[in-house]
Formats: sequence, structure tokens, C-alpha cells
Amino acid sequence: MSTVWDDLDLLLDSPSSLTTTTNTRGSIRDSPVFNAGADASDLRKAMEGIGTTEKTLIDILTQRSSSQRQVISKIYHEATGRNLIDDLEGDTHGDFEDLLVALVTPPTVFDCHEVIRATKGAGTTEKILIEIFASRSNKQIKALSDAYLAETGKALIDGLKSEVSGDFGKTLLILAEGKRDESTNVDVGKAKTDAKTLYEAGEKKWGTDESKFIDILCHRSIPQLRQTLVEYKNISGKTLQQSIENEMSGNLEDLLVAIVKCVKSVPAYMAERLYKSMKGTGTDEATLSRIMVSRSEIDMLDIRAEFKKLFGYSLYATIESETSGDYRKTLLKICGGDDTA
Repeated sequence: MSTVWDDLDLLLDSPSSLTTTTNTRGSIRDSPVFNAGADASDLRKAMEGIGTTEKTLIDILTQRSSSQRQVISKIYHEATGRNLIDDLEGDTHGDFEDLLVALVTPPTVFDCHEVIRATKGAGTTEKILIEIFASRSNKQIKALSDAYLAETGKALIDGLKSEVSGDFGKTLLILAEGKRDESTNVDVGKAKTDAKTLYEAGEKKWGTDESKFIDILCHRSIPQLRQTLVEYKNISGKTLQQSIENEMSGNLEDLLVAIVKCVKSVPAYMAERLYKSMKGTGTDEATLSRIMVSRSEIDMLDIRAEFKKLFGYSLYATIESETSGDYRKTLLKICGGDDTA
């Protein structure tokens, strides 16, 4: 399992989902023949009267881009005086309903809802917070903060502050500020210094100085951190991920490992999260739906490739065997293809 994470040979030259600006690696793109009025009317017909035509809902909502779905929602409201999300919630149910609602929700608002869900009620769902804040760019985090403020009337930092604590909380709050350095220049000397600092703060000393790890991993740019990972392995003979796993525990370890994995490859990190959401007893549908929807226009093609590389079979086949009904049909459409060859 960890072999993919230990290989740093191609790291410095591979593209990163965190810094790329194109969306050519998504499985869902703008539909070239798009008529929002017709789509809105077809959706309404599919939900009117007795029984719902699920096939129409699935076909339209998985074959339009997120921005096109927003236009459909607007026109649906203008034409019917009704809210598309409310109607979907009234006419579908369970995981299928949640998935369709996620597709119709703007990505930023969807992220925001997931953060609210993770911090609501008794106990915080750290895994959701780790996944979102380790894998989103500054721009995505800024948009999430704006949505959070609009939705809750308070700053994201304040909302999180009351829910997380200790070094884990400190790390998460730094990430939630969305202030990671974005320069693309790599300073090899600085990478060597940072690698040495990390080595001396962890492997080399009795007890770990977590603050050094937090500072470097939360603030340096992605290209700079990639260079640091290479330098670290040169000094220590181990990967930084292995050292974190040896030196730390609990949520802090999980968050720092997630950051390191996302620095290396967001698609491989997401592929692993998807695998874990489906393997073992019962499927974690909330995680499965969140990742499939939130990555569908960013790097789903790369996630599929990494999934195949990591686990030897396709994401498509795994979804097919682990889910059922209209929920499965919708996920398979979002997945967009089977990489069995």
C-alpha cells in the first residue's frame, strides 16, 4: 500500500491538482449542446405526478457541468416558482437524493456544508476536515470561507476554533486561513534547511517538536515542499511520511500525513480515500459521494488512473460491486468510464 508514497523519483516533474488551473482532467465537462430551459422542463416533468423518472434526473445532472447545473436551477426556479433542490429532496431519497443534491449545489457551498456537517452535533468528524483542508488550494479555501460566512454569519476560523484543539486544531486553523505560499520558484537551499529542521525536530531527537512540522508543512508552496520531501529522504533515508507515522499519533498524524500525500499527489490521496470508503464492512456513502462530486471536474481521470495503479482494478468496477440502484448508476456516470484495459 505505502509503496506508491515512498517513490519520489518523478515527484519534482509531475503536475499537481493543487496548483493546476486547467480542468481537462475532469470526467464531467460543459455539455456542448446545452439548453437550460429544456433541461429545467425535463427535470420538472420527471418529478411531476406519481412516480419519478430517475433516468432523466441522472442523465441531465451527470452530463452537465456544475456551472450549467446552476443555470438550470435558476431557470427551473423562474419557470416553476419552485426550488430544484427542494423538489429533488421531495422526490428522491437516501444516498441517491444526497448525491443529486450535491451535484446541484455549487462546489464551494457543498464544501461549506460538509465542513458544517463535520462540526455539528456531538463530536467532530475530523476525517472530513482533514480531507477538505489538506486537499484544497488557497483559492478553494477562500471561496469556502466566503460561503461559510454567508451561510452561518461567522468566520470559518471562529467556527472551527470551538471544535478543534491542540496541535491538530492549530494545524487545521493555519490551513483554513488559506495562506500557503503560491510561488512556483523552488529554493533548493531552503528545502535542504527545512529538511534538516524537520529531521532534527523529529527522527533525531527524543520527543518531537511538532511546531516545526506544522509551520513548514502548512506554509511552504507545493513545489517547495516537493523538493523538501526529496531532500528529507536524502538526509534521513526515510520518507517524511514514514517519520511522521513513527513520531506522531492521532488526528495530528492523520492530518500531517494527508498534507504530505496531497503535496505528492492529490489524485492518489483521493483514490485511497475512495478505496477506504468502499472496502471492509459497509460503504461510507457520504465520503464516496463527496469525493466523486467534488473531484468530478478537477482530476477524476487522474484519480481513476491512480486507483488502478494502487489497487489493481478499476474505480468503476469497485463502485459497481459496492453500491446499488440509482445511487450506483449516478456514481458510475460521474466516474465516466471503466479502466479495465
